[in-house]
Amino acid sequence: MDLRPLGESSAFRRLWLGGLLSVIGSQMTTFAVALQVYTITRSAIAVGGVGLAAGIPAIVFGLIGGSVVDAVDRRKLMLLTSSLLAAVSAAFAWQALAGNGQVWPLYLLIVVQSTIASVNSAALRTFAPRLLPPELLPAGAALNVFAFHGSMIIGPPIAGLIAAGWGLRGCYLVDLVSFAGALYGIARLPPMRPRGTPTRPGLRSVLAGLRFIKGSRVITGAFLADVNATALGMPFALFPAVNAEHFGGDPKTLGLLNAAPAIGGVIGSVLSGPMRHVRRQGLAMLVAGGVWGLGVLGFGLAPTLGVAIASLALAGAADAISVVCWSAMVQVLTPDEFRGRVAAAEIVVGAGVPQLGNFRAGAVASLTTPAAGAVIGGVSVIGGAVLIGLFVPALVRYRTTR
Repeated sequence: MDLRPLGESSAFRRLWLGGLLSVIGSQMTTFAVALQVYTITRSAIAVGGVGLAAGIPAIVFGLIGGSVVDAVDRRKLMLLTSSLLAAVSAAFAWQALAGNGQVWPLYLLIVVQSTIASVNSAALRTFAPRLLPPELLPAGAALNVFAFHGSMIIGPPIAGLIAAGWGLRGCYLVDLVSFAGALYGIARLPPMRPRGTPTRPGLRSVLAGLRFIKGSRVITGAFLADVNATALGMPFALFPAVNAEHFGGDPKTLGLLNAAPAIGGVIGSVLSGPMRHVRRQGLAMLVAGGVWGLGVLGFGLAPTLGVAIASLALAGAADAISVVCWSAMVQVLTPDEFRGRVAAAEIVVGAGVPQLGNFRAGAVASLTTPAAGAVIGGVSVIGGAVLIGLFVPALVRYRTTR
């Protein structure tokens, strides 16, 4: 892994370390909310409703949030949104301490949290191009991918230990405390006002951002490549059924299947150092998308649990490489005055399309078999990557400049 961004930019280092603490804390709340909802309702559907409560506000308010990001000092905006998110974590802790036995306060807090986070995340994605030179952007993206996947691996087990020892209130309080690191990293940043003429937030600004994305064939192709992988190849909804039908149905086995893509993502980000030498990042993104499809295909065909886990880890590693390429291309090709809106579009796609992909996987599995659903999804992703390469040649031809 290329660690130069942490050494060459003290501002990026503080931001990354603070964000790492915060994202691990966020895993505590994610774990605790799902467990609290299930404890209250004993309903899997109610737990699924947490995903809807988080996803819908991100889709509805994400683009508007991006227009706000491109109109104000992003550092000040993130200080505000991070403080508000800390207040939401405090509210989660308060309701747990008060012995809340109803689900609606949890749903309400998730909606508020997701709405604020959609703006916060869009602002965060605009910082790296201002703190790092272009040649270090792939390495910076790899570090962010490492932090995200790493938190998914270590966060839930730590949350389980905390919940067992101090109850769910302990998870919420740890999340609250973790915001101190993020706030410190943001507070030490220089002013982050948008360059150029600031735009007024609103519909006109949103439409201008969408026109910019449409006008760049490379960025459009990168969005299509991501949609192709997530809409056609998301396998997570298949894990319980495949585990039950092929691997004995042990919950521990299901946990391994869920962890495998994140483990692969960490490995992919750790081994991403050579990506700084890759100039054809669009082609690399398409190839990585095809390898993601190959991993999903291998999962569907896996004769043993070991092969299934290895296939999913391969898919996770490919996803990490794809995200590194996508982030680097979009950050370089997007003018600073549009970065908030483009980042918001990424968040909307990231929040909505994977949910549709999991629904598609479940629907196909119900018409065939769970394993066949994975096979069809994997083949579809590979075919989609080939078609994008043929019909969006600008993405394939794109080369970075030294």
